[in-house]
Amino acid sequence: MPIYDLWFSSKPGPNKEKVKTARHGRGKRWRAVYVHPDGVEETKAFHRKADAEEWERQAIKGELPEAPKRVAPSAKGLTFAEYAERWRLAREVGWQLETRKRVASNLRVHLIPAFGNSPAAAINETQILEWLGRMRADGLPKSVIKLYFELLDAVLGAMVRDKAREDNPCAGIRLAKILDGLSITPKWVPTPEQVLRLLDAMPARYRLAGWLGAGQGLRIGEALGMEDGPRCADPADGELRVVQQLRYSPKEYRGFYLAKPKAGSSGTVELDGLVAEHFAAHVAEFPPVEIELPDITSGELVRRKAPLLFTSRHGNPLTDRIWSREWGKWREAAGWPNTEHAGFHALRHFFATVLITNGAEPQEVQRALRHKSLSLTLETYVGWWPKRIKTRGIFGEALKAVRRTGELR
Repeated sequence: MPIYDLWFSSKPGPNKEKVKTARHGRGKRWRAVYVHPDGVEETKAFHRKADAEEWERQAIKGELPEAPKRVAPSAKGLTFAEYAERWRLAREVGWQLETRKRVASNLRVHLIPAFGNSPAAAINETQILEWLGRMRADGLPKSVIKLYFELLDAVLGAMVRDKAREDNPCAGIRLAKILDGLSITPKWVPTPEQVLRLLDAMPARYRLAGWLGAGQGLRIGEALGMEDGPRCADPADGELRVVQQLRYSPKEYRGFYLAKPKAGSSGTVELDGLVAEHFAAHVAEFPPVEIELPDITSGELVRRKAPLLFTSRHGNPLTDRIWSREWGKWREAAGWPNTEHAGFHALRHFFATVLITNGAEPQEVQRALRHKSLSLTLETYVGWWPKRIKTRGIFGEALKAVRRTGELR
């Protein structure tokens, strides 16, 4: 293919002079074009003609350093069901009779209903995680789920090799952890009644921390690191800014210090109206105490006065040991189980599961929890996502309802 000059027209003027294009003098001048064997056209612009020629040479020889993944034009509009059937028919010649029957049945009964009408190139990791969650919620054995997942993985992997999609979303899913119940999956989540009993058992001085855990999903260090003022909260705009957590290290910082939240999960979230009421009441009854602390949230160590919301009666921050000791008392008074799974983090799990069971979208839950990835949210709460409504019978019931109510005219 030729190298195109974007600044001058390929047709000369009346006196055979070069004619400037509308792009003359703006942007890169030279454009190289290469058509891959599968018919996909790839272009790239350069400032220098020599660079464009070198890129074209590398493209022809297949030496481009980062050749983009391509989907063949023939794959456009291809559904999963269509490709899965082709995949099965092309491979079953080498299978035993029982394998043929099993694969055909698993595709027809389990994979096609879940992904059949989806465009082959549109199936993503979120859909697959939701599908796994529904199977777990339905009580399917781990070995059966593994079998269905491996079949899906095989079909999607073949799609990539056949250029029917760019990548295989199964590659990023940690199936073993999902099937083992995920070490990050909550082992115990309190009910709303249990949460209220705990909040009632907590002293008024620390009760807001409980509300921040149950109503905003804060971790204990993030709650204890909360300050009064716009750095952490803006009740007027309904925002809570989770930008730090309180840590304790006698060796490195000679005591307490402020650091970024866990796993880079800083973020601004909506401040729930009920939590905002308790926030205001707490500040009025227990004025913040300014404490000079090392602050490393910016990446550099600075010392500043932080107006902390939670301190002891003597005006000191709370160590993990003191908090754990007091938490055990409050938990016992509330009738919570005496287990490591019934710690402050159980309030964060309560917050997440309330959002999920009340219809929040996965992306909304991810933002509220400030998770780095959507897959982490989906894997952590895989057993709580609601099952999809079965379509069988909906049409008939809708017509029957109209007939019963006399709406038919």
